[in-house]
Amino acid sequence: MKASLIRTFDAGTIRQMVDAHARFRAGRSGQRANLAYVDLRHIDLQGADLAEAELTGARLEGATLSGIKLDGATLYGADLRDADMRGASLIKADLRGACLRGANLAGADLSGCDLREGRTAVQDGQGFRILKHEQRPGELDYAVLQGANLAGAQMTGTHARAADFTEANLSGASLSMAKLNKAVLDGADLSGADIYQTDLSGASLRHAVLADVDMDDATLDGADLSDVLRAPPPIVYIDDQPLDEVLATHERFCISQGAEGAIMRLPEVDFRPLRQLRRRKLSGLSARQSIFFGMNLEGAELQGADLSEADLRKANLRGADLRGARLIGAMLHQANLAEAKLGPLTIGEGRVMRTDLTRVQLRGADLRGADLRSARLLEADLEGARLAGADLRGAERET
Repeated sequence: MKASLIRTFDAGTIRQMVDAHARFRAGRSGQRANLAYVDLRHIDLQGADLAEAELTGARLEGATLSGIKLDGATLYGADLRDADMRGASLIKADLRGACLRGANLAGADLSGCDLREGRTAVQDGQGFRILKHEQRPGELDYAVLQGANLAGAQMTGTHARAADFTEANLSGASLSMAKLNKAVLDGADLSGADIYQTDLSGASLRHAVLADVDMDDATLDGADLSDVLRAPPPIVYIDDQPLDEVLATHERFCISQGAEGAIMRLPEVDFRPLRQLRRRKLSGLSARQSIFFGMNLEGAELQGADLSEADLRKANLRGADLRGARLIGAMLHQANLAEAKLGPLTIGEGRVMRTDLTRVQLRGADLRGADLRSARLLEADLEGARLAGADLRGAERET
């Protein structure tokens, strides 16, 4: 009979190894953790620092690993099925041949990780004897990756069937020949991703960002591509006038308090060719259902603006003045609204205009220090939003 490959340690020994690794990482002696082929099923390592640790072939099925730091760690061929890895950091981790089937990686950072095929040991369930070695792809079937960061990830040939990538960042990821059939990629950012011969049959890509993506060789049978966001045009014209000139007309109206220029109504316009609107004076702008994806609007003056159903995902609105603005149904996933002014706008003696954020989507948005006094937040989606220091006095929310 062949010797067992899997090692078993008691909880105390594992804790000592984790603590020694933390000291090693901090430059205070210690020792790099070598947990290769260790049975760690259902272990609780929540918040532990195992960056650069050796975990080749480790058995982590059902483990509690939320908030764990595994940057640069070697998890080659590791078994992470059904593991809780919410908010984990796996930047540039080696996950070749690893199995993350059914794992919860919501909000995790897997940027630059390697999930390609790897050569792994196949074992039985009685004594963990080595039976043979075979090539296995990295596996994410049925995994939850909502809001996860997979930018630049190496996922050639990865299996991620029926996985949930809602609002995930897959920009620049290599997904060639990956199996993503029936996956949910609603709102995911696939800008610049390589999807050569990728199987996306039956996948949902509603509102996905597909800028600079060549879809010609991908399998898209039955895929839902409604409302996807393609690359912006080089220039946008409004009635034969360049958008930047039209916007300048509106800005003159704001600066002159109505003496010059005119109020502009720009529904369903793609503002991305302008790249940034930082500190622009755009009070009262009407831009319903317009696109501002990823734009810099830091400090912009947008008091009383109508941005209902606008696409402001990943936009930088830090310190922007949005008092009295209408943002009904707007998409603000992962937007930066830190220190933004979203309180009421005084429009006359004793009269105020409340900021309307009804049905707004703010998943993963940064609202730290934002002024949300008296704002309407009915049916607003604030899952994962950062609200530390935000002023919500008098805000209208569901009880």
